Amino acid sequence: SGVPKYLWNGKQINAGWITTFNEKAIVSENRLTVIPKDFDMRTAALFGCAVTTGFGVINNDAQVKIGQSVLIFGVGGLGLNITYAASMVSAYPIIGVDLHEHKINLGKKFGLTHGITLKSNNLENEVYNIIGVKGADVVIETTGISKVIEQAYQLTASDGKTILVGVPREKISIYSLPLFFNKKLTGSHGGDSIPDQDIPRYIRLINHNKMSLKNIITHEFDLVEINKAIDLFRSGKAGRIIIKMN
Repeated sequence: SGVPKYLWNGKQINAGWITTFNEKAIVSENRLTVIPKDFDMRTAALFGCAVTTGFGVINNDAQVKIGQSVLIFGVGGLGLNITYAASMVSAYPIIGVDLHEHKINLGKKFGLTHGITLKSNNLENEVYNIIGVKGADVVIETTGISKVIEQAYQLTASDGKTILVGVPREKISIYSLPLFFNKKLTGSHGGDSIPDQDIPRYIRLINHNKMSLKNIITHEFDLVEINKAIDLFRSGKAGRIIIKMN
């Protein structure tokens, strides 16, 4: 019972329910999805979380309709996939908010129609100038920062949805009355993805040039360089980083 425990030099390593950064792993059959042998394994690595969660947030949690407005807080590896999925279901506008201008620019390659940096003095006004004072139909929060979550909820339309992907470490404070009417606030559990159903659909789209994930990967490192990869990730200067296990 409980998660597997791995030891390294006598110290326990947190490896989660399956593994993290392990060269070999024992995985239950019901946690596996078969990938075609001729499919690009570099791209397939993204199906482990980023794509399935990001697309699932749009498809399952938010159930975005054609032409609905989407506001995304955090345009990192996960935010990029959420952006891409929102563009594929013809959301408009798709607004990204991030600390880093270069992440906004990368997001625009995947469907962001507007970008706002958190350095903005008046984020609310900038958002309302784009979508009107009603607020966004769907607001997706990926940072897990309590103050950002509160702002995301505030910028959601009275009949809209706030989807939390980032997990808050502190309590949040919101005006809850709108929840008794049509406003919705919910947390995402991996985008409610069903991998053995979803992944084959994404592979079909990729194989028929209906979507491409290659540019979401911005850097690659060998496993021995894992600390460099983590430093780069923390710097906010990367999209998705691939660790080469071979």
